[in-house]
Amino acid sequence: MKIEKILNNNVIVSIKDEQEVIVMGRGIAFNKRPGDDISEEKVEKIFTLEDEDMTKKFKTLISDIPIEYMELSENIIQYAKIQLGKKLNDSIYISLTDHIYFAIERYNSNLPIKNGLLWETKHIYKEEFDIGLEALNMICDQFNVILPEDEAAFIALHIVNAQLNEDMTNIMDMTKIVQDILTIVKYHLKVDFDENSLNYYRFITHLKFFAHRLVKGTHYNKNNEDDLINVLKNKYPDAYKCTEKIKKFVEKQYRYELTEEEMLYLLIHIQRVVKK
Repeated sequence: MKIEKILNNNVIVSIKDEQEVIVMGRGIAFNKRPGDDISEEKVEKIFTLEDEDMTKKFKTLISDIPIEYMELSENIIQYAKIQLGKKLNDSIYISLTDHIYFAIERYNSNLPIKNGLLWETKHIYKEEFDIGLEALNMICDQFNVILPEDEAAFIALHIVNAQLNEDMTNIMDMTKIVQDILTIVKYHLKVDFDENSLNYYRFITHLKFFAHRLVKGTHYNKNNEDDLINVLKNKYPDAYKCTEKIKKFVEKQYRYELTEEEMLYLLIHIQRVVKK
């Protein structure tokens, strides 16, 4: 590979398999110029970003932020991929690196930011929050900076964002929707959730997808579920009344009308999660 463009001493742009790539390595561009061969032994990481706009933003980010932050972000992302067993959108290389850099800048300037969704994130996105906590350990090891749990929650939301490919505003809206529905169920049925139970995990998973549809304005395909929902309405009247309360709340707050199928699945999950 040859150097197409030098972004800084540690990052260059090249072409590999007829596709533009960003190559990172300490001192990879030192005393080099465009057209020179890349020293293979200096190559530490090759980034191939599919989206052209994302590639431009990535180039700008790398030009402005020290390589140590990019390396740290890459380690956190790889750890998250292994823990979750999922692909993450390329956008996280930009959003997470940028967030970590400014989080440390804020810490050094004694300007911490509180995360208004800390509690919700800890309970709704447990796996991602645990990754966020491990990320704080990585940050401490590399920069000797002890960031608060608020930052673990911010990192968790960036990871959630990269799984769903949504902007951060939608992710925060979704988190609030899930928490609002959990609150309705908790107080209407006077129940304390067993957050370690399989039924609770299934309910949370269902609510995440429901919240995603809500913020996107999409629905389940409408099917005729009259017979089944009437059977369950009579069999589980308390869970049905709770589902109706959620329906009214969502219509009033978000102007989103639940379909019969959505009502049915909510009812089933509510009954499962509250049964003793």
